Amino acid sequence: MGFLSALAVFSGYGEKDILQGVSIRVDSSEIVTMIGPNGAGKSTFLKTIAGLIKPRRGAIHFLREPIHGLRPSEITRRGLCYVPQEENIFPSLSVEENLEMGAYVLQKGWPQRRQEVFGRFPILEKRKGVRAGALSGGERQMLAMGMALMVEPKLLMLDEPSAGLAPSLVDTIFQKVLEINGQGIAILMVEQNARESLQLSHRGYVMVMGKNRMEGSGKELITNPEIRETFLGG
Repeated sequence: MGFLSALAVFSGYGEKDILQGVSIRVDSSEIVTMIGPNGAGKSTFLKTIAGLIKPRRGAIHFLREPIHGLRPSEITRRGLCYVPQEENIFPSLSVEENLEMGAYVLQKGWPQRRQEVFGRFPILEKRKGVRAGALSGGERQMLAMGMALMVEPKLLMLDEPSAGLAPSLVDTIFQKVLEINGQGIAILMVEQNARESLQLSHRGYVMVMGKNRMEGSGKELITNPEIRETFLGG
């Protein structure tokens, strides 16, 4: 059983199962990337792990304890934080207020954590009084990641962290992912920038139509002819 493990998970919306028996593991301090076509169920999978969607079948364990069925706030308190692709900040609040909101499950110590986040993302300290809705796309993504780091996660789940960003900002975000992982925080990431994300990943999974299609090291997937043709542009 890994640091995080999901076994034969079925979940979805209404009566429809989007996930049809998905299994993965993330080991301590790993970066693991999930790739696949739009609609494959990748975001649904992250939401299921985070407790926003209840699995109908299967099991999810974090730190060897079952978390399927727990409330999202309880899962966060255990050290598993989720950064959604959209609606991941509070636009009407300042940068500093957003970070305080990110620390809502902490009882103490959040001012120190805020300074640590500012150290990781200096642009956020420079713009700490600015309304978050006025930030650029890259700054918003850094703020969303900073909010998650406020609770000292052991594992960070990122849903399309580079979506909609200019190429130069994509490189910046991926560099921040590497830096965060270098602090010993495991990363589970869903990404459409398959080549770039797999290059920095220890392992990866390919999901198609709600099912596991393939798994392997980042290097194995990048060099796999089928993956290159389908997801990496040949």
